[in-house]
Amino acid sequence: MSEAKTYRGLTLEQLSSKSIDDIIEMLPSRAKRSLRRGLNPETRKLLSSIREARRAVEEGKEQPLIKTHRRDMPVLPEMVGLKIMVHNGKEFVPVEVKMEMIGHYLGEYAITNKKVVHGQPGVGASRSSMYVPLRASSDPTLWINILEKRTDEFWPGGHSWESAIIF
Repeated sequence: MSEAKTYRGLTLEQLSSKSIDDIIEMLPSRAKRSLRRGLNPETRKLLSSIREARRAVEEGKEQPLIKTHRRDMPVLPEMVGLKIMVHNGKEFVPVEVKMEMIGHYLGEYAITNKKVVHGQPGVGASRSSMYVPLRASSDPTLWINILEKRTDEFWPGGHSWESAIIF
């Protein structure tokens, strides 16, 4: 049997019975300060759509889609269990709000950058990739052609590729 999740010692049912002012007092100082300063119209609209979605879920209907650009909105207990689409600068990323997220910001869960994946070296990649063999070949004519091309680039004026090879 799993242990019930809590936030600052209170379960979700106990948190939902508290007033919004009491919940704000329990949040970390940064989130507390931003909520105490008041809500702008976009944040008010997000809260109203969250409350409508919560009512729809409690009535047994499917949760309506909630999309937002408000990455700086702290996660409140009334958001727990909902799926909110948070914009990451390019697209909307689905965020399933869980109990552990209370007090954090929505933007923390919609990563704005991707892992860098570098391309493979080869023809056209860069100047330095011309020294990387394209494939391992036992055909000596391939290597002779490559060396002739490179020696023409680096030793113009009649030097042969044999003079460039040092074994």
